[in-house]
Amino acid sequence: MTDTERVPLVVVGAGAAGLMTAIHAGRAGVRGVVALDGARTLGAKILVAGGGRCNVTHHAVHERDYAGGTPASIRRVLSRFTVTQCVEFFSALGVELKQEDTGKLFPVTDQARTVLTALLRAANDAGVEIRHPVRVTRISPRTDGGFEVDTTTGSLHAERVVMATGGRSLPKSGSDGAGLEMALALGHTLTQHVVPSLVPLLLAPGHWMLELAGLATPVELRVTDAAGKRLVRMQGAMLCTHFGISGPVALDISRHWTMHHLADPGTRLQLALMPDMDEAATDRWLLDTTGRSLLSRLRERFPERMARSVLQAAGVQADATAQRLERERRRELVRHLTALDLPVTGDRGFTHAETTAGGVPLSEIRLENMESRVRPGLHLVGEMLDVDGRIGGFNFQWAWASGFVAGTGVARSCAES
Repeated sequence: MTDTERVPLVVVGAGAAGLMTAIHAGRAGVRGVVALDGARTLGAKILVAGGGRCNVTHHAVHERDYAGGTPASIRRVLSRFTVTQCVEFFSALGVELKQEDTGKLFPVTDQARTVLTALLRAANDAGVEIRHPVRVTRISPRTDGGFEVDTTTGSLHAERVVMATGGRSLPKSGSDGAGLEMALALGHTLTQHVVPSLVPLLLAPGHWMLELAGLATPVELRVTDAAGKRLVRMQGAMLCTHFGISGPVALDISRHWTMHHLADPGTRLQLALMPDMDEAATDRWLLDTTGRSLLSRLRERFPERMARSVLQAAGVQADATAQRLERERRRELVRHLTALDLPVTGDRGFTHAETTAGGVPLSEIRLENMESRVRPGLHLVGEMLDVDGRIGGFNFQWAWASGFVAGTGVARSCAES
C-alpha cells in the first residue's frame, strides 16, 4: 500500500455485511475493491455464531423480528435480498443450508468455517482484495472528491467508502465502536442509547434463582412499567445461571428491558414460570391435586430443584397441600409462578452481547443503496445501523441484505460516474 494509492471503493470491515458488500460490488463491475479489517482473525463473529455452526438465516424473516428502525424501512431493505435469495446465494457458493425445528438455517456441515471460507473465496473470485490486519484510523472527505482513508499501514484515496465496522458487541472481534465514532466525525448522529442486545441479564446477588444455575425451562418474560402495565412480552426457553438469566427468551428481551429501563428506571422485568396459564388457571391447577403435596404437583412441571426453590421463595413447605394452605400464602405461590418481579441489575455488557441495539438512524440513509444522506459517497451497512433482530439468524439476514443493497448500489453509482 502506498500513500497515494487510489481505489474506487474501500469497504471498512470484512465481516458478514462487509464481505457481502464487497462481493456484490465486485460482481457488478467495480474493479479494484479493497476491503480492510483490523482484526487478527477475519470473520470472527461468523466463526463463533451459533455455537461455532453459524446460524446463517431463518426460514421466515419479517420486519417485526427487528427493533430499532421503523418496520417500513427495515422491510424495504430486507425485501431486496430475501431468505430464498440468501439460500440460493450460499448454494451457488457450495454451501448447502438445512432448516432445524426452530426455523434456523445452518450449513449442513455444522461448521461456521464453511460459511466464512465460501465468502472469502467469493470475494477473491469477484476481484476483491482483502487486507488485514489493517486498522482504519480516520476517514475524511477530500476537497478533490472522495475520501482519504488513513490506516495503520498508510492511506488510500477512495472514491467511495462503505462502513461495515459493526457496532460494539464482541469487541475482540473488531467491532469495538470505533466505526460509530468515525460516523459521528463524518456528520452522522447516533440514537440516544447504544446498548448491548441479545445479552444475558444479571440478577441481584443472593437471589434464589442464582442457586438454580444450569436449569432451563420454558417461560414468559415481560417488561412492565412501574404500574405493572405490560410493554413487551416474549416466550421461550430461559436458562438459569450463576449470575442471572440467559437462554433465547432472556437474550431476546434484553434490549427491550434496557431501553425501557433507561427511559424509566421504574421499569420491571416480570417472570411467568407458567406461561400457558394465568393466575386463576394456575390457582385451579394447584388446587386440583386430591390431597397431594405441592412439591409433587410442581414436579410435574419443573425439575425438583426448581420446584423446591419456588416453594421456599414463596414461603411454602414442600409437604404442604394446596387445600390446607392459607389463601394468602397460596396467592403468594401463584404470584411466584405467574408474575414474579426479577431484580435485574444490568447485563453482561458488550463483551457477551451478540449484537448492538441502537446506532446510526435509518433516516440518515438512502435505503435504495445504503448511501449516507449527510455525506454522499459514504455508505453504511449491517450492525452500525439502528437495526437489531431477535435470536435465530435475523441479524445475519440484515447483514446479507444491507450488504447486497450497498454493493449493487455502489456499482450503479460508479457506473454512472
